[in-house]
Amino acid sequence: MKSVYVGMSADIIHTGHLNIINKAAKLGTVVVGVLTDKAIASYKRLPYLEYAQRKKIVESIKGVDRVVPQPTLDYRPNLRELKPDYVVHGDDWREGIQQKTRQQVIDTLALWGGKLVEVPYTKGISSTLLNKAVKEIGTTPEIRLKLLRRLLNAGKLVRILEAHSGLTGLIIEHTKIDHNGETREFDGMWASSLTDSTLKGKPDIEAVDITSRISNINDLMEVTTKPVIFDGDTGGKPEHLVFTIRTLERLGVSAIIIEDKTGLKKNSLLGIDATQTQEEPEVFAAKITAGKKAQVTEDFMIIARIESLILKAGLDDAIKRAKAYIRAGADGIMIHSKEKTADEILQFCHLYKKAKLEAPLVVVPSTYDKVDEDELKKAGVSIVIYANQLLRSAYPAMVKTAESILRHQRAFEAREHMMTIKEIIHLIPGGY
Repeated sequence: MKSVYVGMSADIIHTGHLNIINKAAKLGTVVVGVLTDKAIASYKRLPYLEYAQRKKIVESIKGVDRVVPQPTLDYRPNLRELKPDYVVHGDDWREGIQQKTRQQVIDTLALWGGKLVEVPYTKGISSTLLNKAVKEIGTTPEIRLKLLRRLLNAGKLVRILEAHSGLTGLIIEHTKIDHNGETREFDGMWASSLTDSTLKGKPDIEAVDITSRISNINDLMEVTTKPVIFDGDTGGKPEHLVFTIRTLERLGVSAIIIEDKTGLKKNSLLGIDATQTQEEPEVFAAKITAGKKAQVTEDFMIIARIESLILKAGLDDAIKRAKAYIRAGADGIMIHSKEKTADEILQFCHLYKKAKLEAPLVVVPSTYDKVDEDELKKAGVSIVIYANQLLRSAYPAMVKTAESILRHQRAFEAREHMMTIKEIIHLIPGGY
């Protein structure tokens, strides 16, 4: 019999997929290459289902003889190995980001006389609407908790933005742009202690207790599906950290980041202008170990935040601490800096790579915001957190509106800077 290859992500199976498989089965023995998480994440959002789950679903479809992984968006490695007589695909890839992939398939098949067979687009099926419907259903704590590790395993730079309310969570959930055929969006949310404190009009000194901050987490969880990283400040006493971790796990938070400082917490961007001291490495390492022992799942992550550069202790101290914290069980390292350029961060990344430290590296480019994501990824960064930009942009806009009302004794002049009432009603599903 002739052999047929079909490549698909198989995240949400619909009649369009079945039409393709039925067509393929009429041509010969069908091998389906299910795209891995890494392959899919290279050009769009992470799939809802893990690769093993998607593979099992496709194996159960009538007409499929075998399923193999397709580890890249590029079909050529699998095609060269299998040398199929046919590749069957929907005709929707003639335009957009996969247009180049289509031509590569045609050129490769030509090497042994293979043929591309395209199935017309199935009318009445919209992946966009299906994805929207799935998001409206929501997610579970277990599924959400696993997402951060899945994103990291997919090998992409994970892009996180600060969320301080359900509304900002919705912004992160839905904001996306198309850039040269690539869909860009935020991968998750940062629950910041600075913004949580600021919203309550309190200083960033751990004055807002964990119970109050968990209330904000609940607001985020109710209206979003993306993973959450929690800003745990110093983590408190090891005995208290245990309870914090179990609470966060139960809610579905993916990770906590704790910093290696002692005493009254003060914002790191104050640097040595404020009295701040670093915890002894072995003491902080013991706190990490206690936290790891407390967690219930294997998916939850404890990320150690190193303050050596903030407190002018130097790169060597930072690397020494990174090694100690990873040995203690840290699932990732966040290196912090308050410099206006990324020079010392990039130097740390170089030393980190040289030391062969493999735990994911996290950066927060608040002051050194000229560095772009491509440069950070090239340096070995796995997660970039935009830690406070939404709140910092909202406050000036609100002050400007308040001043305009006072100046003009009416709201008309501020109208051009605001959403309409109709827009804000339609912003929240179910409000109309």
